[in-house]
Amino acid sequence: MIIESIELKDYRNYEGMKIEFSPSTNIIYGDNARGKTNILEAAYISGTSKSHRGSRDKEIIRFDMSEAHIRTKVIKNDKNYQIDIHLKKNGRKGIAINHVPLKRASDIFGILNIIFFSPEDLDIIKSGPDKRRRFMDSELCQINKIYLNDLTNYNKVLNNRNKLLKDIFFKPENKKTLDVWDEQLTNYGKRIISTRRRFVSEIAPIVSKMHSDISGGREELSISYEPDIDDMFFYDELIRNREKDIRTGSTSTGPHRDDISFLINGVDIRKYGSQGQQRTCALSLKLSEIKLVEDVIGEKPVLLLDDVMSELDRKRQNDILSSLEDMQILLTCTGVDELIKSRLHIDRIFEIKDNKAVEINCTNQEEV
Repeated sequence: MIIESIELKDYRNYEGMKIEFSPSTNIIYGDNARGKTNILEAAYISGTSKSHRGSRDKEIIRFDMSEAHIRTKVIKNDKNYQIDIHLKKNGRKGIAINHVPLKRASDIFGILNIIFFSPEDLDIIKSGPDKRRRFMDSELCQINKIYLNDLTNYNKVLNNRNKLLKDIFFKPENKKTLDVWDEQLTNYGKRIISTRRRFVSEIAPIVSKMHSDISGGREELSISYEPDIDDMFFYDELIRNREKDIRTGSTSTGPHRDDISFLINGVDIRKYGSQGQQRTCALSLKLSEIKLVEDVIGEKPVLLLDDVMSELDRKRQNDILSSLEDMQILLTCTGVDELIKSRLHIDRIFEIKDNKAVEINCTNQEEV
């Protein structure tokens, strides 16, 4: 799977720009705040319909413009795909695959599989549970359409239930309508819990082996799924907590409060691990995604590395580089000297300046 090209119009700081990538390693470098990450963001949106930053569509559109366009050409399983995304300041985004409009933005999942790795991901272990839930959801939504549907519906029902809980505080007569939402929340929630449990059990041995390799076999990592509630008792717990939920105006139990535990030699490194242990674990977790996706779809995903190499010491850089074979990489950085000196084979280098991507070919430069 590769991204052949990305074309941007009135997107972030780019008035108009097209960049064509190598099937292997592509370096995008330049000073901070020049728009390097914006290119990776466009690739991520092309695979998921959403920004990894959580930005709203109108925040992505270039200043004083009313709309923006992303056109991404992809090769997957020897088939060509053109992904067109039309972002609007006032209105819903439009998405088309090979010129055929999608009815739902979520239908884009599965065309382009993306693994995004940023410096913030190195803090996934010590951050709050929401970051680890996002990790599970991000990966599962790309490889499991049923899970995507369950999660979407669960979140809709959860929002409706929370709104009703707030209304009941002032209108107690609406309390009887909770039964409908509780049944729906239970149905979707039980499936989410089951899928997450299976996902973590599948990825656990991969992460453990990666961590053992990186740590030189000195540490034994085990990860496990920590559901907020066992799926068998989810409905009963919703009923038991009703009065508390009405008082607080929010749903106190369910998969929206799940977590993942990480133990090294039996010690919970979320609380007691050193920064080095937490980062090595985060690195193992992200790299394991590549293997998992490959096992599911039969191809390696596209890897986006957003200035993450500068956050790692030389050993961890070598560890990540040794695992990145036979796959497409889009990597941003502020300088290329260290990467050129490393074992990383580089096919194309682009410098971002004056809101343009300039390809560096040995002694000459070609503006693209």
